[in-house]
Amino acid sequence: MLQRDASVGRRRRRQQGLAALALAALAAVAFYPALEAGFVWDDTIFAEEPVVQRASGLRDIWFSPAAIRGEAHYWPLTYTTFWLEHRLWGLAPFGYHLVNLLLYVGNVLLLWRLCLRLSLPGAWAATAIWAVHPLHVESVAWVIERKDVLSGLCFLGAALAYVRFRETKKPGPYGLSLALYALGLLAKSAIVPLPAAMLVWHWLERGRLRARDFLRTAPFFAAGLLISLGDMAFYRGREAAAVLDHSLPERALIAARALWFYAGKLVWPADLAVIYPRWDVRVGDPLAWAWLAAAALLAAGLWVGRRRFGRGPLAGVLFFALMVSPALGFLDFGYMKFSFVADRFQYLAGFGPIAVVVAAAAAGARRLPRAYGFAAPAVLATTLALLGTATWRQAGLWRDGVTLFSHVVALNPEARGAHFNLAKALREEGRHEESLAASRISVERFPDEAEAFTGLGLVLLELNRFDEAEASFASALELDPRHLNTHQNLADALRRQGRHEEAAARFRAVLDLDEGFPLAWAGLGSSLFDAGRHEEAIDALRRALDLAPSSPNAAGLHLLLGRARLETGRIEAAERSLLEAARLAPGAAMPLRELAKVYFQLERSAEAEEVLARAAELEPPDPTERHARAEALRAQGRLDAALAVYREALETAPEFAPSLAGLGAALFQLDRHEEAVEALDRALALDPDLPAAAALHRLAGLALMELGRPAEAAARFERCVELDPRDAEALDRLAFLRFQQERFEDAVDLYRRMLATDPDEARTHFNLGIALLLLDRHEEAAASLERSLALAPDQPTARDALADARRRAGAGQR
Repeated sequence: MLQRDASVGRRRRRQQGLAALALAALAAVAFYPALEAGFVWDDTIFAEEPVVQRASGLRDIWFSPAAIRGEAHYWPLTYTTFWLEHRLWGLAPFGYHLVNLLLYVGNVLLLWRLCLRLSLPGAWAATAIWAVHPLHVESVAWVIERKDVLSGLCFLGAALAYVRFRETKKPGPYGLSLALYALGLLAKSAIVPLPAAMLVWHWLERGRLRARDFLRTAPFFAAGLLISLGDMAFYRGREAAAVLDHSLPERALIAARALWFYAGKLVWPADLAVIYPRWDVRVGDPLAWAWLAAAALLAAGLWVGRRRFGRGPLAGVLFFALMVSPALGFLDFGYMKFSFVADRFQYLAGFGPIAVVVAAAAAGARRLPRAYGFAAPAVLATTLALLGTATWRQAGLWRDGVTLFSHVVALNPEARGAHFNLAKALREEGRHEESLAASRISVERFPDEAEAFTGLGLVLLELNRFDEAEASFASALELDPRHLNTHQNLADALRRQGRHEEAAARFRAVLDLDEGFPLAWAGLGSSLFDAGRHEEAIDALRRALDLAPSSPNAAGLHLLLGRARLETGRIEAAERSLLEAARLAPGAAMPLRELAKVYFQLERSAEAEEVLARAAELEPPDPTERHARAEALRAQGRLDAALAVYREALETAPEFAPSLAGLGAALFQLDRHEEAVEALDRALALDPDLPAAAALHRLAGLALMELGRPAEAAARFERCVELDPRDAEALDRLAFLRFQQERFEDAVDLYRRMLATDPDEARTHFNLGIALLLLDRHEEAAASLERSLALAPDQPTARDALADARRRAGAGQR
């Protein structure tokens, strides 16, 4: 007998093991696309957070939560996991997504175990449906929502430990349950309804509640109240303004409609918009009250029918309502300005209705004739396949910001912040024109949002449209004078225009608002370096690296720090900084090129040549971005700044002809004609077929004229008109030189070529008339001068010349 019992036990354990494996596989397969996702949306809250990146940040996470800039809640357990992961794999998204998925699989297995302990009908089927439901995609695929799966793990662990305590009456499981509940609240306080859910379970078991049920759950209520109130106090300190301006009746209407919304999405999870439209809330709207009345009638019906249908349906609905209650709008929280609802808000809650439906289906399946025994498994398999496919597709939307927010605006074009986030994602992918269009839509729809104007300014900055970018940042600061990122971006705009002292002053203004902002220290260091204030630059760059040693731009900061140290003669320190830059950015060539300068100064020529060879293999110089910025600065008349950026481009690629050409043009505009001719000649020697070659020859000719070298100038103008026969200025200047050389026939030919292009140019007709007059072709001269005066009558010199031409023509006829 004992042997048979042992055999039955082994078989049961083997079956349960296979069942658990199947659940884990279902969840892993359905959510697999999440592993290929990057960081999106609010993932920047932790990904760019210095506290997470610093080895010493763990203490701040627990004891100085305000140090986490983008987080308004006190959820230190969640940020502790981010801090630990950053120690392991830095900012590689795969690791974070894998942990989210593993936590979710853990949730699935704990939920199934809990269902078995509670003897819920259809436990495996209910858990499997929950495991592959697409409403959970946000909680799994969005890294920052680690808080859902982590707090869910603690919730389910606490529930299991409490059930164990009920069975054994031992204090150990009870203490474990309370500890897991407290930890879960420190991951996300939305699991606060757990003790109320425990009371629902007690009622489900016996049909009534006893005093000891309340005594047993009292410490849980106390812990939930204490931690939640602390979190709320911290939140109100960070988010002082109320989000919702609604009366209590309006909030009740919001809650009722939200409950039905969640139930509807649970049953039919189609068009999951991520950000759903906010609906109008009006106390005078009969339909709004209908949602509330329907909820009340359902609860009353389940209560009245509990003797006929059992307590399970009411318990499932109560669990659903309790677990979603923190997000129903009775308490203000930031997301409510975007939408009253979100899929992730019913992460745990949705299991209540699923369990009720599956239990009813299981009871119905038992009544089917044996011939239809295949029907229930077939329906379950079809349901799992449909839900799993929907989850796979929904998880794929979180691959990147462009995919996600394109989906959002397609389903909800009025989604607050969606166009802004789409524009940001497009800008990060280098799709600037598309980003500009999305930014303009964002500003149009939300003209009261500083973020919208900041986003527009950023894409204009990427397009080198500096004046428009500054105007957009200024509009943002009018709406929010303390908007930190806007001040930072405006400072960066000044820096990129070569206005280094102004930029440094603006970065210091950012630091007055927040002294611990590493990006502002980095920008200040860069501006000071460009202004030649290398000692101050070193201090600022070191502060930036101390605050965020593992930031995405750490390699660039070490590079700049190395260059600043090199400029101040700190050769060994420069070598250390540049080696660190090369280590952090192994695929970048610039740290190696700078390191070669150090080695040359140290007379380590062999090492210098070696690193230069490695740099050439890694990255052929590409000065195009700097060149485009320099061209934009020159077009705006900011010539000194343009010169500096042209030279930056030529540092990395000394033979980049377009930058040499631009440098020559800027030098000409600054009246530095000798240098201009030199730069233009180098550009044309490197690439005689430059698209602007004709214009460059013309510009060189003009510079040579200013230098008093007319013969060389004429040769340049001749080459210009060979390349572009319609270049009016080159034709005009060449004609002028021929005129000075008394080669009047040549001048006449050139003026006629000019008139073939522009027959209504009065000045050209005048010059032609004078040349003809000097050739004694008096009648032709008179005709040209008459045409000039017809086009521009106010020309006294032309009138005198015409009189002279007519007199000479008359004298010739006599």
